[in-house]
Amino acid sequence: MENEAIIGIDLAGKPENPTGWAVGENKKVKTNLIYTDEEILEGITRSKPAIIAVDAPFTLPKSGIFKKADREMIRRGYRVFPPSLRAMKKLTKRAMKLNKLIAKSGYETTEVHPTSTRKALSMPSKDWGKIQTILKRIGLEGDIKEHVLTYHEIDAVTTALTAYLHIKSRTEALGDEEEGYIIVPKKQDWRTLQI
Repeated sequence: MENEAIIGIDLAGKPENPTGWAVGENKKVKTNLIYTDEEILEGITRSKPAIIAVDAPFTLPKSGIFKKADREMIRRGYRVFPPSLRAMKKLTKRAMKLNKLIAKSGYETTEVHPTSTRKALSMPSKDWGKIQTILKRIGLEGDIKEHVLTYHEIDAVTTALTAYLHIKSRTEALGDEEEGYIIVPKKQDWRTLQI
């Protein structure tokens, strides 16, 4: 995570629930829990990121319950929820609205799925303590070394890590232009990663 800021957002479906926020720059990661779209937009404006990755579906399927990207993810063994499920639809609609606001600010977003990122990198999917230890071992510093992160913050850091790998051309895009892409790392063991 060098030179320019990278933002990872673990977006909540409702503004009253915590959204995980991570900003990485030169290996140093700052995390937080934030709530409103205004806080997200202020953080983006303040950080001037090279890339923003968001853990949330960006579009609804044109038909059926899954987008092409979701079907491709499932075929590869990644477990994603249909964006058209009731709870997911709320999250998707918030992400769609937020993406428009972010685009107006002159930034682009990338859809990622941190649980799938961890699977692609042979990390545990939900053992938060182990995941935080692994994130430190690959070279991340800052808040990740200073206190125990919430799972929302760990998902946000994983999301930012996916964006970092994307900048380094170590990811693949699943999906299509019409319904959107999900970015996932090319399969590798996290032990081979060094930030």
